[in-house]
Amino acid sequence: MFTGIVEELGEVTAIEDLGDSSRFRLRGPVVTENAKHGDSIAVNGVCLTVVDFEDGEFTADVMAETLKRSSLGALATGSRVNLERPVAVGGRLGGHIVQGHVDGTGTVLERTPSEHWELVRIALPAGLSRYVVEKGSITVDGVSLTVVEAGPDYFTISLIPTTLALTTLGIKGPGDPVNLEVDVLAKYVERLLGTTAATSTSTGTGTGTGTAQTEESDR
Repeated sequence: MFTGIVEELGEVTAIEDLGDSSRFRLRGPVVTENAKHGDSIAVNGVCLTVVDFEDGEFTADVMAETLKRSSLGALATGSRVNLERPVAVGGRLGGHIVQGHVDGTGTVLERTPSEHWELVRIALPAGLSRYVVEKGSITVDGVSLTVVEAGPDYFTISLIPTTLALTTLGIKGPGDPVNLEVDVLAKYVERLLGTTAATSTSTGTGTGTGTAQTEESDR
Protein backbone atom coordinates (compact mmCIF):
# COMPACT_ATOMS: atom_id res chain seq x y z
CA MET A 1 0.00 0.00 0.00
CA PHE A 2 1.14 3.53 -0.80
CA THR A 3 0.09 6.97 0.41
CA GLY A 4 0.53 9.12 -2.69
CA ILE A 5 3.39 11.11 -1.18
CA VAL A 6 6.10 11.02 -3.88
CA GLU A 7 9.57 10.36 -2.48
CA GLU A 8 11.62 11.04 -5.56
CA LEU A 9 11.45 12.33 -9.12
CA GLY A 10 13.17 9.54 -11.02
CA GLU A 11 14.07 8.95 -14.65
CA VAL A 12 13.63 6.18 -17.21
CA THR A 13 17.14 5.18 -18.31
CA ALA A 14 16.26 2.30 -20.65
CA ILE A 15 13.29 0.39 -22.06
CA GLU A 16 13.65 -3.12 -23.47
CA ASP A 17 10.86 -4.42 -25.71
CA LEU A 18 10.13 -8.04 -24.81
CA GLY A 19 7.27 -8.54 -27.26
CA ASP A 20 4.35 -9.11 -24.91
CA SER A 21 5.88 -6.89 -22.23
CA SER A 22 8.63 -4.35 -21.61
CA ARG A 23 11.46 -4.16 -19.11
CA PHE A 24 12.01 -0.70 -17.69
CA ARG A 25 15.21 0.50 -16.07
CA LEU A 26 14.68 3.50 -13.83
CA ARG A 27 16.99 5.71 -11.84
CA GLY A 28 15.93 6.35 -8.25
CA PRO A 29 18.72 6.49 -5.63
CA VAL A 30 16.31 7.20 -2.78
CA VAL A 31 13.82 4.39 -3.42
CA THR A 32 16.58 1.85 -4.12
CA GLU A 33 18.58 2.70 -1.00
CA ASN A 34 17.36 -0.40 0.85
CA ALA A 35 15.63 -2.19 -2.02
CA LYS A 36 15.41 -5.96 -2.33
CA HIS A 37 14.43 -8.27 -5.16
CA GLY A 38 10.63 -8.55 -5.23
CA ASP A 39 9.98 -5.23 -3.51
CA SER A 40 7.22 -2.96 -4.79
CA ILE A 41 7.79 0.58 -6.04
CA ALA A 42 5.07 2.83 -7.43
CA VAL A 43 6.05 4.40 -10.77
CA ASN A 44 3.68 7.22 -11.74
CA GLY A 45 1.14 5.53 -9.52
CA VAL A 46 1.58 2.01 -10.94
CA CYS A 47 2.78 -0.64 -8.50
CA LEU A 48 5.75 -2.46 -10.08
CA THR A 49 7.96 -5.25 -8.78
CA VAL A 50 11.72 -4.80 -8.50
CA VAL A 51 13.49 -7.38 -10.66
CA ASP A 52 17.04 -6.14 -10.18
CA PHE A 53 18.80 -3.09 -8.76
CA GLU A 54 22.28 -1.62 -8.89
CA ASP A 55 23.96 1.77 -8.48
CA GLY A 56 20.78 3.67 -7.71
CA GLU A 57 18.79 2.10 -10.55
CA PHE A 58 16.23 -0.70 -10.65
CA THR A 59 14.50 -2.75 -13.34
CA ALA A 60 10.85 -3.76 -13.49
CA ASP A 61 8.84 -5.81 -15.97
CA VAL A 62 5.65 -4.20 -17.28
CA MET A 63 3.11 -6.48 -18.97
CA ALA A 64 1.19 -5.46 -22.10
CA GLU A 65 -2.03 -4.99 -20.12
CA THR A 66 -0.37 -2.40 -17.89
CA LEU A 67 1.21 -0.61 -20.84
CA LYS A 68 -2.20 -0.44 -22.50
CA ARG A 69 -4.22 0.68 -19.49
CA SER A 70 -1.78 3.19 -18.01
CA SER A 71 0.39 6.04 -19.24
CA LEU A 72 3.53 3.90 -18.82
CA GLY A 73 3.18 2.92 -22.47
CA ALA A 74 3.87 6.54 -23.43
CA LEU A 75 7.16 6.72 -21.52
CA ALA A 76 10.51 6.88 -23.30
CA THR A 77 14.15 6.95 -22.29
CA GLY A 78 14.70 10.19 -20.41
CA SER A 79 11.10 10.51 -19.19
CA ARG A 80 10.73 11.70 -15.60
CA VAL A 81 8.61 9.59 -13.25
CA ASN A 82 7.20 9.83 -9.74
CA LEU A 83 8.56 7.16 -7.39
CA GLU A 84 7.29 5.97 -4.02
CA ARG A 85 8.02 2.99 -1.82
CA PRO A 86 5.17 1.26 0.07
CA VAL A 87 4.31 2.73 3.45
CA ALA A 88 5.86 0.85 6.36
CA VAL A 89 3.63 -0.58 9.08
CA GLY A 90 3.33 2.13 11.71
CA GLY A 91 4.38 4.82 9.23
CA ARG A 92 2.57 8.09 8.67
CA LEU A 93 -0.34 8.04 6.22
CA GLY A 94 0.45 11.47 4.80
CA GLY A 95 -1.84 11.27 1.76
CA HIS A 96 -4.58 8.63 1.50
CA ILE A 97 -4.80 4.89 0.87
CA VAL A 98 -3.32 4.23 -2.58
CA GLN A 99 -3.11 0.70 -4.00
CA GLY A 100 -1.01 1.39 -7.06
CA HIS A 101 -3.78 -0.08 -9.26
CA VAL A 102 -4.60 2.45 -11.96
CA ASP A 103 -8.32 2.80 -12.75
CA GLY A 104 -7.77 4.67 -16.01
CA THR A 105 -5.91 7.47 -17.70
CA GLY A 106 -6.99 11.07 -17.87
CA THR A 107 -5.76 13.92 -20.05
CA VAL A 108 -4.51 17.30 -18.91
CA LEU A 109 -6.92 19.84 -20.42
CA GLU A 110 -5.56 23.16 -19.18
CA ARG A 111 -3.38 24.81 -16.60
CA THR A 112 -4.19 28.12 -14.94
CA PRO A 113 -1.18 29.55 -13.08
CA SER A 114 -1.45 31.84 -10.10
CA GLU A 115 1.21 33.61 -8.06
CA HIS A 116 1.88 30.74 -5.65
CA TRP A 117 -0.11 27.78 -7.00
CA GLU A 118 -1.57 26.38 -10.19
CA LEU A 119 -5.03 25.06 -11.06
CA VAL A 120 -5.04 22.04 -13.39
CA ARG A 121 -8.13 20.65 -15.13
CA ILE A 122 -8.03 16.96 -16.11
CA ALA A 123 -10.47 14.99 -18.27
CA LEU A 124 -12.04 11.93 -16.64
CA PRO A 125 -12.56 8.68 -18.57
CA ALA A 126 -16.12 7.38 -18.73
CA GLY A 127 -17.21 5.56 -15.62
CA LEU A 128 -14.90 7.21 -13.10
CA SER A 129 -16.73 10.47 -12.46
CA ARG A 130 -19.09 8.82 -9.94
CA TYR A 131 -16.11 8.14 -7.65
CA VAL A 132 -14.80 11.71 -7.73
CA VAL A 133 -16.27 14.22 -5.29
CA GLU A 134 -15.41 17.78 -4.30
CA LYS A 135 -12.81 17.82 -1.49
CA GLY A 136 -12.34 14.08 -1.91
CA SER A 137 -9.02 12.36 -2.67
CA ILE A 138 -7.69 11.20 -6.03
CA THR A 139 -4.30 9.93 -7.16
CA VAL A 140 -2.81 11.54 -10.26
CA ASP A 141 0.41 9.96 -11.54
CA GLY A 142 0.93 8.58 -8.04
CA VAL A 143 0.37 11.91 -6.27
CA SER A 144 -2.33 12.11 -3.61
CA LEU A 145 -4.39 15.23 -4.29
CA THR A 146 -7.60 16.92 -3.15
CA VAL A 147 -10.33 17.48 -5.73
CA VAL A 148 -11.25 21.16 -6.06
CA GLU A 149 -14.12 20.77 -8.52
CA ALA A 150 -15.79 17.56 -9.67
CA GLY A 151 -17.42 17.96 -13.08
CA PRO A 152 -19.36 15.41 -15.14
CA ASP A 153 -16.32 14.48 -17.23
CA TYR A 154 -13.45 16.37 -15.60
CA PHE A 155 -12.02 17.47 -12.27
CA THR A 156 -9.64 20.18 -11.11
CA ILE A 157 -6.75 20.12 -8.65
CA SER A 158 -4.60 22.86 -7.10
CA LEU A 159 -0.85 22.31 -7.08
CA ILE A 160 1.42 23.98 -4.55
CA PRO A 161 5.02 24.95 -5.42
CA THR A 162 6.43 21.80 -3.76
CA THR A 163 4.26 19.51 -5.90
CA LEU A 164 5.13 21.49 -9.03
CA ALA A 165 8.86 21.27 -8.31
CA LEU A 166 9.17 17.70 -7.03
CA THR A 167 6.74 15.70 -9.20
CA THR A 168 5.97 15.20 -12.88
CA LEU A 169 2.84 17.32 -12.47
CA GLY A 170 5.04 20.38 -12.74
CA ILE A 171 5.93 19.51 -16.34
CA LYS A 172 2.71 17.92 -17.66
CA GLY A 173 1.09 20.04 -20.38
CA PRO A 174 -2.30 20.04 -22.12
CA GLY A 175 -2.78 16.77 -24.00
CA ASP A 176 -0.45 14.76 -21.76
CA PRO A 177 -1.86 11.54 -20.24
CA VAL A 178 -1.90 10.94 -16.49
CA ASN A 179 -2.65 7.83 -14.46
CA LEU A 180 -5.71 8.03 -12.23
CA GLU A 181 -6.63 5.97 -9.21
CA VAL A 182 -9.85 6.86 -7.43
CA ASP A 183 -10.39 6.40 -3.71
CA VAL A 184 -10.78 2.65 -3.15
CA LEU A 185 -13.19 3.30 -0.26
CA ALA A 186 -15.69 4.76 -2.73
CA LYS A 187 -15.58 1.58 -4.80
CA TYR A 188 -16.12 -0.65 -1.78
CA VAL A 189 -19.08 1.46 -0.60
CA GLU A 190 -20.63 1.28 -4.08
CA ARG A 191 -20.27 -2.50 -4.18
CA LEU A 192 -21.67 -2.97 -0.69
CA LEU A 193 -24.65 -0.71 -1.29
CA GLY A 194 -25.35 -2.38 -4.62
CA THR A 195 -25.24 -5.85 -3.05
CA THR A 196 -27.45 -4.78 -0.15
CA ALA A 197 -30.03 -3.25 -2.49
CA ALA A 198 -30.09 -6.33 -4.71
CA THR A 199 -30.47 -8.65 -1.71
CA SER A 200 -33.30 -6.60 -0.22
CA THR A 201 -35.18 -6.59 -3.52
CA SER A 202 -34.84 -10.32 -4.17
CA THR A 203 -35.89 -11.40 -0.67
CA GLY A 204 -38.72 -8.92 -0.32
CA THR A 205 -37.24 -7.50 2.87
CA GLY A 206 -36.04 -4.04 3.63
CA THR A 207 -39.23 -2.23 2.45
CA GLY A 208 -42.77 -2.07 3.75
CA THR A 209 -44.13 -2.90 0.33
CA GLY A 210 -42.18 -6.14 0.06
CA THR A 211 -43.31 -7.33 3.49
CA ALA A 212 -46.94 -6.51 2.78
CA GLN A 213 -46.88 -8.46 -0.47
CA THR A 214 -45.44 -11.50 1.30
CA GLU A 215 -48.09 -11.40 4.02
CA GLU A 216 -50.88 -10.99 1.45
CA SER A 217 -49.73 -14.06 -0.48
CA ASP A 218 -49.79 -16.18 2.67
CA ARG A 219 -53.49 -15.52 3.26
